[in-house]
Amino acid sequence: MEFDWSSNQRELYAGMSAAVAERFADYETSADPELVRLAWKDAASIGLTGLCLPAEHGGAGLGALDTALGLEAFGHSCSDMGLVFGVAAHLLSCAVPVGEFGTDEARELLAGMAAGDLIAGNAMTEDEAGSDVGRIRTTATPSGEGYLLNGEKSFVSNAPIADVFVTYAVTDPTAGFLGISAFVVPRELAGVVVGPPLPKMGLNGCLAARVRFEDCLVPAGYRLGAEGSGGAIFQHSMGWERGCLFAAYLGLMERQLTECVDRVVGRRQFGRKISGFQAVSHRIARMRQRLEGARLLLYRACWLLDQGQPDVTAIALAKTAVSEAAIANSLDAMQLFGSAGYLAGTGIEEQLRDCLPTTIFSGTTEIQLELIARGEGL
Repeated sequence: MEFDWSSNQRELYAGMSAAVAERFADYETSADPELVRLAWKDAASIGLTGLCLPAEHGGAGLGALDTALGLEAFGHSCSDMGLVFGVAAHLLSCAVPVGEFGTDEARELLAGMAAGDLIAGNAMTEDEAGSDVGRIRTTATPSGEGYLLNGEKSFVSNAPIADVFVTYAVTDPTAGFLGISAFVVPRELAGVVVGPPLPKMGLNGCLAARVRFEDCLVPAGYRLGAEGSGGAIFQHSMGWERGCLFAAYLGLMERQLTECVDRVVGRRQFGRKISGFQAVSHRIARMRQRLEGARLLLYRACWLLDQGQPDVTAIALAKTAVSEAAIANSLDAMQLFGSAGYLAGTGIEEQLRDCLPTTIFSGTTEIQLELIARGEGL
């Protein structure tokens, strides 16, 4: 059992972290689609949009653990977690299923996705189908050489700037989970309607919107996998997303902890550094404990993916641990910074806002706990 990084992994993390810091040192979160696209091109130039995609399509061909390390470096050195989240979602919930389940026709999109020329949005969630994917109402009806898509997705990350969508629709309403199929849908197809950007509490660098399909004819070559395999494809992509995307929050927590240590060492109250107060030092210790515990669980889940042993329980444990640690540490950071942390500008309040949705997206904490319980035979 090996707990240390290899020399290649150390080089990957250090190089990626330095490159991100160089390109995003002065980057400010923007809601301007053109500026966001420019930021994506910077991320793509480092290789972040193609970490785990096949080399023949312009990707780096990395496994799950090394992909997680790259995203951890991204989260550590880029303060815009919205951008980090958007790039990771594009890669893991969209490019991965296209790469692994797409036809030759669909896989032609991968080079553009790896290069950041094509931005992808994951169009799964609906008003009545969040955690319960079996309640999807979007339909895909066979028509000629393709499928007519009809329905509306309520929350699609990257939608305002997306060039392509990975979506899921019902092809057989009598088959339940086995009646869902997956598709990759270029935005340029007639019948794709993207709504205005949705105002959100955080992750503002990741623009999101509703997406509607109105008799959108999708060529059969853009179906992913066999008809009816969409549910399994979605679960596979969620394994990668829950395992690797949350590594970015490990990076955020590492950066946040450094900021907190600098703060308490440099600030004096009652004639001494506040780091000397046990109430402060123990809070820092707890932040480190949560971070390291979450990191070990996430690395283990990714390692299992690389061994060809995707473990639903291990992934759920990791996702839950990281998301809960990120929120708890951000609340501690707010307390350690005091009123300065509540003000915009220090980045502490932004970190908290960006961490709060981690217990919701990629499957709520409640869903993860159900998966863990099932793993125990309950």
